[in-house]
Amino acid sequence: MPADTVLCSLKESSLPPDQPKSSSSSLGDGRIPVHRSYDLVVIGGGINGAGVAREAALRGLSTLLLDKGDFGGGTTSWSTRLIHGGLRYLETFEFALVRESLREREILLRTAPHLVRPLQLTIPIYRQGQRPPWQIRAGMTLYDLLSFDKSLPNHRMLSAAAFRQLFPQVDAQDLLGAAQYYDGQVVYAERLCLETVLSAQQAGATVVNYAQVTHLEAGPNGIHTLQGQDHLSGVPFRLTGLDNAIVVAMAGPWLDSLLGSLRPGYQPLIGGTKGSHILVEPFPGSPRSALYVEAKSDGRPLFVVPWGWETPLLLIGTTDIPYKGDLDAVQATPEEIDYLLQEANRLFPHAQLTRAQIRFTYAGVRPLPYSQGLKPGQITRSHILKDHASEGIPNLISLIGGKLTTFRQVGQDCVDQVLRKLGKPVSPSPTPNQPFPGAITPQDPRIAEALRTYAPLLPARTLHHLFNLYGSRALQVLELVATNPDLAQPIAPPWPDIAAQLIFALQAEMAQTLVDLLLRRTTVGIQAHPCQEPMPHILEILRNHAGWDEHRCQMERANYQAYLDSHC
Repeated sequence: MPADTVLCSLKESSLPPDQPKSSSSSLGDGRIPVHRSYDLVVIGGGINGAGVAREAALRGLSTLLLDKGDFGGGTTSWSTRLIHGGLRYLETFEFALVRESLREREILLRTAPHLVRPLQLTIPIYRQGQRPPWQIRAGMTLYDLLSFDKSLPNHRMLSAAAFRQLFPQVDAQDLLGAAQYYDGQVVYAERLCLETVLSAQQAGATVVNYAQVTHLEAGPNGIHTLQGQDHLSGVPFRLTGLDNAIVVAMAGPWLDSLLGSLRPGYQPLIGGTKGSHILVEPFPGSPRSALYVEAKSDGRPLFVVPWGWETPLLLIGTTDIPYKGDLDAVQATPEEIDYLLQEANRLFPHAQLTRAQIRFTYAGVRPLPYSQGLKPGQITRSHILKDHASEGIPNLISLIGGKLTTFRQVGQDCVDQVLRKLGKPVSPSPTPNQPFPGAITPQDPRIAEALRTYAPLLPARTLHHLFNLYGSRALQVLELVATNPDLAQPIAPPWPDIAAQLIFALQAEMAQTLVDLLLRRTTVGIQAHPCQEPMPHILEILRNHAGWDEHRCQMERANYQAYLDSHC
């Protein structure tokens, strides 16, 4: 889910990224090579924009990816973090979407095994539920049939007694039984986006975060000029000569604000709905595997998912509410938080969860198609690639919708369309079999070797955490530790993240701000929320090893707190 958020005062707050390619610019500081020619300009570096840039670069197109904030810093970061087929889409007969999602799930399990893992889900079936046992059994069977090429087990039905044995703390009143099946989970969704961006960069794409496109100019042949602002330097940039290029708008819920000035009488394309989540501390009897239930108050789908490999919290969500507010300050409202707590306590009668057990809250806006008269749950989750040629802008394509699970397919479909528009042969997509930069399996001998080599410097728990977070790229983080053992120090005990991760994020992962470091390159900001106690230690690491002066440290800390105040 694409598009990102801009922090206040970013003009002075960040180091420029280490870009492999650059050129001088009369209207910039060189971060955005405006004098190069491009086949494709992608606006929006969420998961879908990143997927388009990766696909295009791997197929040989000269590609520029721009994002107004950090990569994956918007809706991508605020999803339920599932890689799933969309079981409930069967009820709206979106069989093609379910099949596509299940195929993409399998591709990600194979090409990003360090980030996308199998997840067992259990659906309790109650007498008063909206769906009787036979309907759920039929849906499970169809789900298996549509994932005929999967590596995951088929579903199984459980008796009420078997379910109670597995989940003794779950409400058992009027329980009829349960269904159990597998999907996928991406605990670190923002890192999946980052690795997609890194893959695009390795294939030759120019990728720039904190570079906001503010204006598009179109003529008879389509968009010819793009203007924007580099939020790191404060310098404007202007990209001209785009008549022979294709511009792809992947701005997610920000799409209408991006395109609204192109034509008078612009009709909105996005009808966003807000999904909010809470992360709560484990409680006695909390489930060790995921539950997918009907909310008892309104019947909408609700997930309860263990989140985090080392010290799992419980992720509870989501809501689905039409949203027309400030897209750069989306928060879970008190009413949504109360709703999620109440539903969790109905499911776990002995949990007695309160706000005191909430570790973190977040919300994002789904960039769904503008649909008057439909309830949020009735709006399609299929992606739509809108060709603006009918509006006299032949070199503009916009994405409406798009799921985290299907971003690779969005990229393939979009680049096929781009190639046709450019008059180039539509070459086969390489991405179904293209491993992500950190792809590694738990059985890889490099993990065992690293456990032996770095045992004197780091505990096994930390080493396993690094491989869970970075995959094979953990070896690059460990090289920093080998060079400077001081970087082995923990960031925020008792969590396993270490100082080397902050330096690696700044040097090799285009992190620019404290928000990037603590909420997207690592998840220290979530695990140790609100991160006040370890903050002086974190800033000391950045002073000593990243060259941050006192002014920058205090400004970054203020910006970080402002971000939390407006988002969490």
